[in-house]
Amino acid sequence: MHSFFSAEHLSSLLLQYGYGAIGVVVMLESMGLPLPAETLLIGSALFCATTHKLSIAGVMIAGVTGAIMGDNFGYLIGRRLGLKLLQKHGPKIGLTSERLLLGRYVFFQYGGPVVFLGRFVAVLRMFVALLAGANHMPWHTFLWYNALGGVCWAGGYTLCTYLLGNEIFKLSGPLAIVAGCCAVTVIGTSFLFLKKNEKRLTEEALKAAEQNEHLRIPSA
Repeated sequence: MHSFFSAEHLSSLLLQYGYGAIGVVVMLESMGLPLPAETLLIGSALFCATTHKLSIAGVMIAGVTGAIMGDNFGYLIGRRLGLKLLQKHGPKIGLTSERLLLGRYVFFQYGGPVVFLGRFVAVLRMFVALLAGANHMPWHTFLWYNALGGVCWAGGYTLCTYLLGNEIFKLSGPLAIVAGCCAVTVIGTSFLFLKKNEKRLTEEALKAAEQNEHLRIPSA
């Protein structure tokens, strides 16, 4: 599956299937599968800016629709399976015991807004819907934050990348190189910041779980 959904293969999928490929990949990642949906959205936006073979509005609609649908499917799966089965089978899709604990800790601390904010953190984006269902978050609350997060994440990332790409490609020579390097630096710095905070949150969750029985998953 990893080779099938590699960045190279996704590029060919984009050329062949366009908006459908975007919607499906974003939907599957939102359901908990380890797919590069964010990379695909950014790549699709740049594809629009450079080739104009796809409409940026179509990419945004496909991304937002896939995000909302995938999260709702993930919510239903999490609600159906429950925490014990996620604990047992979660590692098969990357939901390790530490990440499960991290998700429960964040839900316990912040409630509904984590569904919105989780869209912008890679490790939470894949599992937030499963965790919301497994923790029995009210569906109407989940739906509101899920829709808002999907619009801001998929729509916002796509539009900003498209506008930035258009501006960079209008430049030429050394100025374009400098602008490109700045963009790469910002993205790299953001990635490192998120990874550092993921580790910190995980450590806090582990400590909190030792003192709070509500975060522990009862043994069968």
